[in-house]
Amino acid sequence: MRLTRGARQCAETVFAGQAAQDAGQGWEGVEARLRLQGWSRERRVVVLRRVRKSAPPPSSAQAPTQPELPFGPTLERAPSYEYAVLVTSLALDVPATAQLYRDRGDAENPYDELKNHWGWGGFTTHDLQRCRIMARHVALVYNWWSLFVRLAIPERHAEVITSRPLLLHAVGRQTTHAGQTRLTITSMHGEAGAVPKILAALNAFFRWLRTSAEQLDWAARWRILLSRVFVWFLGGRLLTAPRLLEDTS
Repeated sequence: MRLTRGARQCAETVFAGQAAQDAGQGWEGVEARLRLQGWSRERRVVVLRRVRKSAPPPSSAQAPTQPELPFGPTLERAPSYEYAVLVTSLALDVPATAQLYRDRGDAENPYDELKNHWGWGGFTTHDLQRCRIMARHVALVYNWWSLFVRLAIPERHAEVITSRPLLLHAVGRQTTHAGQTRLTITSMHGEAGAVPKILAALNAFFRWLRTSAEQLDWAARWRILLSRVFVWFLGGRLLTAPRLLEDTS
């Protein structure tokens, strides 16, 4: 819920009355009861907080000019927190509720990316068939691009707003000398230093795949390719063949 006045007061005071539980990923949380104006009854809320990553450390310039006595107490600067207040009717504990909320956010991110960066929305025609065709085309391109970027950057999901300029804004030049063809790619991106490492890793993988592809059937090639795409999830394991692709002869 939005941190309105009542929710903010609850978030700032509830941690003083009870011990916080570890809610994962740097968050800690407590349960509380809250009734805002316009609500018919109290509701169960889970209040989360974590130390702000951008909180500036205490600097010497902020120290008091008056010298402290040697027997005076030394107080560390209180950390700056960011808060989240979750209203829920579930009977889950604080860590489970916090994780469920994070999972919900992760599931919504692809839809947000599809609508804002891929144009998966704003259909103005009343022809349902055309809308379905265009929606499927956009979803298909999004899936293929996501797999391509995972092949290049397997350790994380890179949104199209950053990955497309990084991987596409480049100039390619093909030269032939002594019977060998060379393709030189010059990136114009601000983070061009990362592009050669990505392309070198892709080139090494495809060279290895090309030398082994003649001995493999199409299903085995796709298994190797997808194992490379999802290497972060598989931990280096090779995908097993689906039952429909197994040789039953």
